[in-house]
Amino acid sequence: MPRGRYSLHDPHGHTPLAEEHFHCAPGPSGWRYVSQLTTPSGDHAGSVDLTLDDLGRPIRLELHAASWQVRGAALDGVTWVRTDPAGTEATEGNVPAHAFTGTSPAFLVATARLLRLTPGASATRVRLVAFTDPVLAPRTLDQSWALISREAHATDSGPLTVDTYQVTALDTGEQSAVHLAGDVVLAAPGIELEHLETPPSSFA
Repeated sequence: MPRGRYSLHDPHGHTPLAEEHFHCAPGPSGWRYVSQLTTPSGDHAGSVDLTLDDLGRPIRLELHAASWQVRGAALDGVTWVRTDPAGTEATEGNVPAHAFTGTSPAFLVATARLLRLTPGASATRVRLVAFTDPVLAPRTLDQSWALISREAHATDSGPLTVDTYQVTALDTGEQSAVHLAGDVVLAAPGIELEHLETPPSSFA
């Protein structure tokens, strides 16, 4: 069960945004990721709880940020309920999309798991619902993912396979590189892996 800490920052201005303390593991249903977020000053900033099925689809998502809450799942596309800080109003949404995304590294692992790309294959288009900080406002976006390379690196605990993806935002054309090892993000725009206690899990 990988356990560690990511630092999140503005990918353009590099302003520190939060630290995400996480643990994740494959399980009977697929894969689960749980994390707690803190601000640069150490205050609690939110949480992420994401469970995927064996096919990489989100069967349970719960996000908390700035007292806002989102619960979602893959149902007739993706469906979610967003609740305000007072807990008095809940807004339901549904979009014919493939999965969710957001600032958490969990969503990069989840999208890669869903697409199951092979190195050198043509890019695959995916429609996602992003929940944007700080109020978890939903936004539908389209991305293109391509697996550029898969390389094995020697480590003290054995070979580590690193996948490098090229992710393109189809509304702006902006491209970025995402480096994954199993179910851990090694590096991506706005994300740095600061500490990892145990090696990444590999998906069967």
